[in-house]
Amino acid sequence: MEMLGNRRLGVTQQQAWEALNDPETLKKCIPGCDKFELTGDNQYTVAAAVKVGPVSAKFTGKVTLTDITPPDGYKLSFEGQGGVAGFAKGSSGVTLKPVADDPTACELDYTVQAQVGGKIAQLGQRLIDGAAKSTADDFFKRFDAEMQRRYGPPPAEADEADAAADVKPGAVAGFMKKIGLGGKKEADTD
Repeated sequence: MEMLGNRRLGVTQQQAWEALNDPETLKKCIPGCDKFELTGDNQYTVAAAVKVGPVSAKFTGKVTLTDITPPDGYKLSFEGQGGVAGFAKGSSGVTLKPVADDPTACELDYTVQAQVGGKIAQLGQRLIDGAAKSTADDFFKRFDAEMQRRYGPPPAEADEADAAADVKPGAVAGFMKKIGLGGKKEADTD
């Protein structure tokens, strides 16, 4: 299986780099991941539940980073065993670059080459590719949400939120008051 993609992230290159090198962030963002721990020099132990079509398995394995060039990118290799469900192994390249016209954003390019064996391999390439794409999409949704939680929304979203906050409050309250519902009742002053 081969997959490649490009994502625009609403954080700086340095912020994205730090997050992509933080085991806790990766554990939160990788779907089904319940373990992502540093075990040695640029080496991690990983455990994740994976579902591809009718096959579900708990994979355990390792990830090793190489060709590390902060904050521009790295290559990684991975291998995992899922018992009778099979195995997965492969490599990936991750590159970060700043966006020329937006210093608060960066672009992430990635490539993945993977091989699977066992029951998962018997499911067919189309099903495997669909599950891999879905997992990548889910990862980036979680990653974007985590970056917004840490650093706030990207400037364009923040501007939209500010504009929404500028809408005059009370339109509904005024209508409710006109029809006799809600609003503060004035105290009798006798």
